[in-house]
Amino acid sequence: MNNSVISCHQLQKSFDDGHLQVDVLKNIDFTVNAGERIAIVGQSGSGKSTLLHLLGGLDAPNQGKVQIAGKNIYQMNATEAGRWRNQYLGFVYQFHHLLAEFTALENVCMPLLIRGLSVKQACQQATDLLNKVGLSARLAHKPSELSGGERQRTAIARALVTQPLCLLADEPTGNLDSETARQVYETLLELNQAMNTSIIIVTHDLKLASQMDRVLRLVDGNLEESK
Repeated sequence: MNNSVISCHQLQKSFDDGHLQVDVLKNIDFTVNAGERIAIVGQSGSGKSTLLHLLGGLDAPNQGKVQIAGKNIYQMNATEAGRWRNQYLGFVYQFHHLLAEFTALENVCMPLLIRGLSVKQACQQATDLLNKVGLSARLAHKPSELSGGERQRTAIARALVTQPLCLLADEPTGNLDSETARQVYETLLELNQAMNTSIIIVTHDLKLASQMDRVLRLVDGNLEESK
């Protein structure tokens, strides 16, 4: 396999709006390499989240293909695609989506248990990563007992505990104050370097975007390299 983690070719997505067809994405081509950090920016409604969902196999394009670790995810059935995502991708959203009834440790263990690891192995790996994101004293706390930044760092740990090739993050700091957002940025960048995990971030935060290796802008359905 070459150095690319995710690649898409001639990706198109449109929606029907009454009697009109709205072309959200037009013939998108790009590749993400191992360890690369990419920001996708653009106006609200430009299709940034739609593109991220297509790259992660969470939605289907009208045309084109997405290859994750060398395989076209849209040629798989739902079970295969789910297994492939669990193996190669991590997801972080604007809202943490942690399970309220479980502790931080239990939330981070979940993807490993789904993968088939023993409870002991899952707990050890989850604990190690929670320690790395500065939450060693919060393992037994439930989401309601954590601050906004702590919840988002727990969500990042959950996304990365399987050591995915790529993290897909949709406005990961959009619900945080500026100082907490800065701390979350730093956590993401440190883990990117430590684990060589590629990162694709959809963001309105130009300060965060400027710390990435490449900034891509969605304009009128086209993806442009931002200078």
